[in-house]
Amino acid sequence: KNISLNVSSGEILCLLGPNGVGKTTFFKTILGFLKLQGGKIMIDEEDIHTWSRKQLAQVIGYVPQSHAPPFPFTVFDVVLMGRTAHLSIFASPTEEDRAIAEESMEILKISYLKNKIYTEISGGERQMVLIARALAQQPKILIMDEPTSNLDFGNQIRVLEQINKLSKRGLGVIMTSHFPNHAFLCSTKVLFMNRGSEFCVGNADQIVTEDMLKKAYGINVKIVNTENSSGENVKACIPMIN
Repeated sequence: KNISLNVSSGEILCLLGPNGVGKTTFFKTILGFLKLQGGKIMIDEEDIHTWSRKQLAQVIGYVPQSHAPPFPFTVFDVVLMGRTAHLSIFASPTEEDRAIAEESMEILKISYLKNKIYTEISGGERQMVLIARALAQQPKILIMDEPTSNLDFGNQIRVLEQINKLSKRGLGVIMTSHFPNHAFLCSTKVLFMNRGSEFCVGNADQIVTEDMLKKAYGINVKIVNTENSSGENVKACIPMIN
């Protein structure tokens, strides 16, 4: 209720909050899976409530937190499926569609996976393939539901690096995360949702505070400052266990 915010091209909105506060409902509403009960969702000053599913898929790319493929497709075929939104019924992908799929893989540096079987690659590689599939849609907005879910520490950081690079290419990104540190590493804005339909939005320094984290998650957290390899100040959250 009463959520109001803007996301511009090139911005990353990181959505934080405990389980059960409505993050998934928020995503499903933007994606058109749930009907609005009030208000509007606007893209380029157009109300997307009036759009067809195909129009929506041409503008919004979606990366789920997990995906169970029904058949052992090649990685290239999975990425090429992102072009479905631009094809008419019964049409086959053109050479242009294939070139766009190839480019999406090159952007994420996963072209070496092209002929691998999607069901046989690692979790980190599979997540990159799902991002490439969404990029092949050539969307203006990328919605990512916990993009680092179930990934090891190294692959989490690699995915976050790619998200930062995509935003620099002009893509607007809306992502959820259960890790407050991701807001410091990979966000322009943070939307913090809490119980009781409470929300606040701002940059990570404003929103991700010790008091806010304790209020939302019921734990003590210490926020510390350090420097990255470029000498820039970086914040990090450290949970305090008794």
